[in-house]
Amino acid sequence: MGITRHSRIICAFNIQRPVKTRSMTEVRTRIAPSPTGDPHVGTAYIALFNRCFAHSQGGKFILRIEDTDQQRSTGKSEQDILESLRWLGLDWDEGPGREGDCGPYRQSDRTHIYRQHIEALLEAGHAFHCFCTSERLDELRKQQMVDKQQLGYDGHCLGLTQEEVSNKLASGIPHVIRMKIPEHGECEFEDLLRGTVSIAWSQVDMQVLIKSDGLPTYHFANVVDDHLMGISHVIRGEEWINSVPKHVQLYRSFGWREPVFCHMPLLRNPDKSKLSKRKNPTSINYYRDMGYLPEAVVNYLGMMGWSMPSGEEKFSLAEMESSFDISRVSLGGPIFDVEKLSWLNGRYLRENLSDGEFAARFLQWATAGGRLERVVPLLKERVERFTDVVGLGSLFIDGVIQLQAENFKHKQLNDETMVKILQYTLWRLEALQSWDRDAIESCFQELASQLELKIRDFLFPLFIVISGKAVSTSVIESVAILGLDISRARIRHGIEVLGGVSNKAAKRLESEFQKLG
Repeated sequence: MGITRHSRIICAFNIQRPVKTRSMTEVRTRIAPSPTGDPHVGTAYIALFNRCFAHSQGGKFILRIEDTDQQRSTGKSEQDILESLRWLGLDWDEGPGREGDCGPYRQSDRTHIYRQHIEALLEAGHAFHCFCTSERLDELRKQQMVDKQQLGYDGHCLGLTQEEVSNKLASGIPHVIRMKIPEHGECEFEDLLRGTVSIAWSQVDMQVLIKSDGLPTYHFANVVDDHLMGISHVIRGEEWINSVPKHVQLYRSFGWREPVFCHMPLLRNPDKSKLSKRKNPTSINYYRDMGYLPEAVVNYLGMMGWSMPSGEEKFSLAEMESSFDISRVSLGGPIFDVEKLSWLNGRYLRENLSDGEFAARFLQWATAGGRLERVVPLLKERVERFTDVVGLGSLFIDGVIQLQAENFKHKQLNDETMVKILQYTLWRLEALQSWDRDAIESCFQELASQLELKIRDFLFPLFIVISGKAVSTSVIESVAILGLDISRARIRHGIEVLGGVSNKAAKRLESEFQKLG
């Protein structure tokens, strides 16, 4: 399939661009992750296809950090994203650490650019101030649900006069800025994989562009940044298809040429549901810590909905780039199967590594992140011979420990209580702002108190899932060293061994958990 461009452009007005933009004749793609959690395999999947497409066309692959959600964005999350992409070998041509002439590449450093552009939209009448309170919007949503109407903003503030708006602004009344949407007709756009797509404007909300804190929403910053950075092809997950009309409307309001849109199929769990950490490990760090080779992970992600012309399943990143043709992407939801990934990783270990390389890579993995140095103090206090280290220290290099229901036999606790302990602990660990021994110990102590359990009884199922034994090295220290990804996988495995949690039970547990505060 050749590179095409949407030819129907509606120019509303022109804006003086405040920063340099790139020529749209060069193929430029981007990945724009939000630093709000673990580095997700879905991010790596989209990054891989953006990079392969750009490089196969002699273009550039850009990394941009979308950190306008100041409450959830963290420096650690950003660093994890950068490190995980580097580990996979998915380095970028422009972005943080590789500055080009379209920076800065963090949205939090571009607020002055967004201010200039939102003013242009307001002056041209393509956006408006909205002073509706959250209470009014909540009531509106409830009524729309009762009336079975399309959910969305009702245009309440569209009728305000300029004088009324000026008075409210002068009074300091909190407000947001929304975009105007056509009242009738459909938004039609071309998708590189799907052809012509039409979405009725009646299905599109009057999106907030600037939040009450003065920062842009994803939709506004996304369009402005993509244009100013010369992004020629927007390749992203199919969950963004319904947002395209908002983006198209912004491009047309500014009088800018739209990029080529291409929406990739979403990664799926084996049961065909959207890939999520509730059913599958989704953090890139998990696969790194479990001992997968980065080249195998990249190879496997490349197999997600795409194939080499030769049909060969094992291929390098360089081979994928040289053979890449986006028309070979299948729209069927690709299944992310950990067993298939493990099979492929085994091929890499056997076929790509000599004995010496295998030993070197194993030692590199075993000592990564100072893991060995952190484990040694725990082991020294409990061993009499080096041979004792193998049995006692295996939990730190094991993956998901194989368990049986009888491992959880306890005089005081039944299976239901242990499932509750494990599930509550998992939710608390996932919410920790800092990952260290003191924070984890505080988490365990507080939960034990809230569940009215002795700390020894509370820790029992955690000892089992983390070490496979009722007595081992400190479970608190072990969790701190293993990290969230491995600990999460082991806890979830323990819950499944104990019978799992049905959807109904999960809702009940979540409700009870919320009441703990």
